[in-house]
Amino acid sequence: MFDQTQIADGQPAPEAKPAAEPIQTHQIKELKHTAPLFSCRFDPSGKFICAGTQGNLIARWELANDKKTDVAWHESWVRAIAFAPSSDAVFTGDYAGRVMRWPVADESPQPRWIVDAHRGWVRAAAVSPDGQLLATVGNDCLVRLWTTDHGTPVRELSGHDCHIYHTTFDPTGQPLVSADLKGRVKHWEVASGKLVREMNATELFKYDTTFRADIGGIRGMAFSPDGRFLACAGITEVTNAFAGVGKPLIVLIDWFTGQRKGMLRPKDAYQGVAWGVVFHPGGFIVGVGGGGGGGILWFWRPDQEQSFHSVKLPNTAYDLALHPNGIQLATAHYDGALRMHDMSQKT
Repeated sequence: MFDQTQIADGQPAPEAKPAAEPIQTHQIKELKHTAPLFSCRFDPSGKFICAGTQGNLIARWELANDKKTDVAWHESWVRAIAFAPSSDAVFTGDYAGRVMRWPVADESPQPRWIVDAHRGWVRAAAVSPDGQLLATVGNDCLVRLWTTDHGTPVRELSGHDCHIYHTTFDPTGQPLVSADLKGRVKHWEVASGKLVREMNATELFKYDTTFRADIGGIRGMAFSPDGRFLACAGITEVTNAFAGVGKPLIVLIDWFTGQRKGMLRPKDAYQGVAWGVVFHPGGFIVGVGGGGGGGILWFWRPDQEQSFHSVKLPNTAYDLALHPNGIQLATAHYDGALRMHDMSQKT
């Protein structure tokens, strides 16, 4: 079991933090944008939340007063969002292949730097635990490393033969992970660029012979705070690639052995994709799904393959984020809403 005294960025949790109770989860706020939202992340201070949109904007809300600012420096839809662990720097990437750094707390944010990072979509980004490196991945099948200060290229990692959907750093050190459309997970040594090993979550991929199409991919990925487990979210048992008909699944990998620890599924039947996953320092896992039946939050214990609680959401959800206080969750929705949820008892 992972250490419950650590928060998601690996720092000690505050002393006077109320305990999260998943069964108490309820919506507390709805923040609206004018276009669908594809991603969301809190800044390390917990004062702001940013959402990637269908358009060239990042929507930033200041949570104390719900003030919204549209940051308009991208050229296409934004999915990738990553924060530096101990500054106000945020890194965002778009479907046109551009990545930029900008200060989240500025009244009118201006980019510090912009790079043409990939040929095609930038699907995900991650910052190293020491805040020095940025990793980006995309449809050109490459992992690229950049300095966070200036956006200077550091290294290019090749080895995937299809679109790379996600990337993250081990929270306890420097190992980097990338994961692709076919459910393959690669572990890289950052200093040398050497491929250390390959793991798999291939249940999250299918080639549909009827429609002659690939479907799947690791849509969400997260380490446990102690680095023991890696969770990979997506869709499995696909029966119709054209309509995206299948079942959500979280593949849990034991990082130390590289073997599967479990296959986490909803307790109740649901058709759709698991788009995001986070580990909570209280010892449970949260996932979010989106599909024809709307959105849903699930809660699992790492040693139980069926969810122990779920919360229905008003609209299809494409991402979720855990607030640094460990009590609040945010979900990004196709209807343009950013919905905030509280995991403590209503007062």
